[in-house]
Parts: sequence; C-alpha cells; structure tokens
Amino acid sequence: MSAGVEIVVDVVGVAHGGSVVARHEGRVVFVRHALPGERVRARVTAGDAEARYWRADAVEILSPSPDRVRPPCPYAGPGRCGGCDWQHVDLPAQRKLKAKVVEEQLRRLAGLTREVHVEAVPGDEDGLGWRTRVTYAIGDDDHAGLRRHRSHDVIPIDRCAIAHPVVRSIGVESRSWPGVTSVEAVGSVSGERQVIVEPGQRDVEPPDLDDDVSVTMLDERGRPRIIRGDGAVTETAAGRRWRVTGGGFWQVHPGAAETLVEAVIESLRPRPGERVLDLYSGVGLFAGVLADAVGDGGSVAAVEGDRVAVTDARHNLSDLPHVSVHAGPVDRVLGRKSDLAADIVVLDPPRAGAKLPVVAEIARRGPRAISYVACDPAALARDISTFAAHGYELTGLRAFDLFPMTHHVECVAILKPVP
Repeated sequence: MSAGVEIVVDVVGVAHGGSVVARHEGRVVFVRHALPGERVRARVTAGDAEARYWRADAVEILSPSPDRVRPPCPYAGPGRCGGCDWQHVDLPAQRKLKAKVVEEQLRRLAGLTREVHVEAVPGDEDGLGWRTRVTYAIGDDDHAGLRRHRSHDVIPIDRCAIAHPVVRSIGVESRSWPGVTSVEAVGSVSGERQVIVEPGQRDVEPPDLDDDVSVTMLDERGRPRIIRGDGAVTETAAGRRWRVTGGGFWQVHPGAAETLVEAVIESLRPRPGERVLDLYSGVGLFAGVLADAVGDGGSVAAVEGDRVAVTDARHNLSDLPHVSVHAGPVDRVLGRKSDLAADIVVLDPPRAGAKLPVVAEIARRGPRAISYVACDPAALARDISTFAAHGYELTGLRAFDLFPMTHHVECVAILKPVP
C-alpha cells in the first residue's frame, strides 16, 4: 500500500471535486488543500502501487501560490472537516478555479470550447455564514460534528463558519444528542427554525430547544413524526411565499433563489400565452414565476418525483389555475403524458443530470428554448452533448458561486434548436 507515503509534487491544474492535479513518476495525483502552481509535500491517502491514480493531502506548502490565504475556519485542513474544499483560497481565486472546472467539463464531455465566468451572488461578501441548511453527524461522544473527507469519521466542531446565523442560533453544536445519528438544522431567511432528528435507537427523547424551533423526529423507517410546529419553514422569493416541508429541497444560499429565477427568466424570455414545462420542479419556484410571465392565457405543467415536494407545490401554486402539478419520475410522466406540450422548458435535475430518456422527451416536444439549471458541471456537459444529438445547441451559459468555500458551482445553460 502507498497510503501514508509522502511525496513532493508540482501542482499543474484543478480537478472537478475540490482537488488539484499533480503527477508523480507518471501517475496522476489528486491533491487536496493545494493550489495550481504550488510545490507541496503531499501525503498519499488512497491508492496502491498498481493504482492508475492516487489521492493525497498537501501537508506542507513548499512554494505557495499568491492566491493562498489562511483558512478562516480552524477545522479546515488535512485530516479535518471535509465540508469545505477551498478555505485556503482567496474568494475571487475560488471562482476562477470553478470556472476552469466548468470549462474543462464542457470541453472534455461536450466538445465545446467556452470561456466561463463564475458570478458572485448578491449579498455574499466573504463567503461565510450563508448555508441555511446544515446536516450534522453525531459522534460517539453524542456531540455534533461534520464528516472527515471521504470518511465516516465525525470531526466535532464548535462552530461551522459557513452556517447561516439563523442555523447557528438553534444551538445544535453546543448540546449533547444521546442516541441520535444525525441532525438537520434549517433556518429560513425569514427567521423560522427547524430541526429534523434521525435517532440511532428507539425511544430517543425529543431535544430541549427554544419553543419557536420546529422539531421533527424520524422513525426507524425514516418516516417523520412532528413533535412541535408544522414540520415546515416558509421561504420568500420572487414576490411569493413558499412552504418547504421537512428536509425538502430549497437552495441553501439566501441569495440563490432570486438569482436563479432572474437567470432563468432572462434565458427563456417567456411570452404571454406560452406553454411551459417545469421539470424536477420541487416546491414550485420556477413554475410560479413562469406562470406569472405567461399569464392566464398560457399554461405551466410542473413535474416532480418527490411526493412531499408535490404536496408543497400544490399548496404554493394553488392560486394559479393555469398551473398543473404532476407527481412521478420525470421520464415516466413525460413518457405517458404526451399531451404535455412545451414552448419553453426549465429543468433543474439532481446531481446525476437529466439523462437520455428525459432529453429525448423534451426534444420530441420541440420547445423554442430550454433553460437547464445544473448543480454538477460534468452532468450538465454530458446532457448538453445528448441534447446536441437531438438537435439542440448551447447558446448561453452563466455560472454562479452559490456554495463559497466548496467546489460546488451552479450553472444556468440555455439551449435552442440548431438553425
């Protein structure tokens, strides 16, 4: 085994996933906690003599990059919390690294050469205190922490630097959680607070938290049991209020929802009377905004596979009679409902992407424009390539830094029929 061996390498580039790229005796080494242009001493963390590549942590910086900074979080670094990837990088430089990753994925997987600029989200000054949903793991000592990178080990923490102040005000990190496996802490921008507790054993006592904190306990099958509150928080975006139940999907950066809505509307330029498909629609954010844009003479069909999110969407969109919400896997709903026509389409798939069946069903409907919201640049690039095979080309792309200090980046791509 090579794990534990220390090597000296020169970093030559950035990789998708929060590592940088070096070579050692012809083998690729993916190194964390380093930067392109640096020479570092790295300790191998995974890989043996037969492996095509190794993983490693930079344990000593021999020649630092000018973009290197002191991590603002004491838990960031080799062998510590794995929640952040770029705490050691100046914030503007983080965005340049993310742009290079998006460019590389487009080039490698879609055959496209395109310059990318990653935009800051309004209200984000230092990249800290933004995460409104944090899932804490509970260690053997019954205290909350976060996982070590690529490990089940729990690193106890006193304060997560990227957690939103409303989340930190719940006090998850400062109390004991006997018999509990994990705690998800949620804080809406309006100030509502919620915890979702996953017990590791039966008969766990509900936590003693402030009276205004909604508490939901999961049973051994993962089913929620509301202890206090209604099991939901209310978010505000695009001039509407949105109910989000339990650990349902909502963008974790306070500025994300407004930013993405603006980008989608700009890319699609909806017209009165048009027919809209909103795929992977969640609690209905894009459907609600697009319904206002196309007016009563148009229509919006929202499709979502998660039944809790479907219930929330029907509640959130109940005042819009020209919106229909369809429950079920997106590929199956599109396959059996051929009457769901589309002049424009927005899709916000999970990290794995939309994939061929969904792309084919979208293309078969012949929309004039498609807005693709993507949280993974590799999946986006693969789907862009699939769309190209079905007669649609990439005509625009914006990228946003919705997840500072991490390697994650959000993209909004616009695709149109090839002339």
